[in-house]
Amino acid sequence: MRPPPLRSSLGRLLTIFGSFSASRNKLVTQAAAAVPHLFYFRKNMHYQTEERGHPNSPDYRIYFKTKEGKYISPFHDIPHQAEKEKVLFNMVVEVPRWSNAKMEIATKEPLNPIKQDVKKGKLRYVANIFPHKGYIWNYGAIPQTWEDPNHTDEETKCCGDNDPIDVCEIGTLVCSPGQVIQVKVLGILAMIDEGEMDWKVIAINAEDPDAMNLNNIEDVRKSRPGHLEATVDWFRKYKVPDGKPENQFGFNGQFKDKDFALKIIKSTHEHWRALVQKQTNGAGIECINTSCCESPFNCSSEEAIGVVKSRSFIVLRLVMFYILSYYTVDKWYFV
Repeated sequence: MRPPPLRSSLGRLLTIFGSFSASRNKLVTQAAAAVPHLFYFRKNMHYQTEERGHPNSPDYRIYFKTKEGKYISPFHDIPHQAEKEKVLFNMVVEVPRWSNAKMEIATKEPLNPIKQDVKKGKLRYVANIFPHKGYIWNYGAIPQTWEDPNHTDEETKCCGDNDPIDVCEIGTLVCSPGQVIQVKVLGILAMIDEGEMDWKVIAINAEDPDAMNLNNIEDVRKSRPGHLEATVDWFRKYKVPDGKPENQFGFNGQFKDKDFALKIIKSTHEHWRALVQKQTNGAGIECINTSCCESPFNCSSEEAIGVVKSRSFIVLRLVMFYILSYYTVDKWYFV
């Protein structure tokens, strides 16, 4: 079905919005009186998130706080390992399953909030490549890891992509952006993105009903036939609608086992440690943190508050949201 003409549909939308504008304006005015910028709070088990700006806008940010309300960096201040005995890792969820907005930890901004990626002045959305709808897992990163662009992988001969290591969480629940969950690592995929090493850890939420039964990559293959193949297919093709070539893979696109994945995570954690201790070239990464005492980038809670307050935020225009919803995320691509 073709989308309706922009002008007529906007008229209908504005009429609908007008019907409750008075009550809405009253609520917004009351909120604005208490808070200088539009933002929302959401609680995790151990952390809080604070949303500033409006989703689907260049100024949207999700900042992280401790339970006590102190600002932190999700990249540097959340431990990478949740429980050593059970070998659980923390995962910062950036993108919920089935969604399209390419949200990511802003590695080059102070305190590293989550934001939507921008390329050539436009917000990034992944295409719906048949039969997939957006991301097919909860997607995020393990904190306190870094794929060092100065390091060449022995197996693939590729350098790191300058980001925390990525995680595909295959559990049954749909998570929220900024949620911090504990995951069991099951295996890893060696994706090569435009010549850069971009590891994809396969994991499951430790609280998922299936977590007890999934302990390695072969368990996934047996209990969820086709899911690993779909993962390779997705990563191979997801940039093609943007005019990019298909991504390549190390090890002929075969998943490596849990032990191999743990070795890669340990290596990227050591690279991160060198990064925050200023022992390596940071390649533009912002390393401000509030908990790494041995780091020269350590800052006080008051300084962290100043970082957040220094940003200004704007509310997204209705027209931009309309164009986004009809012409970006509601379209299929057959690759």
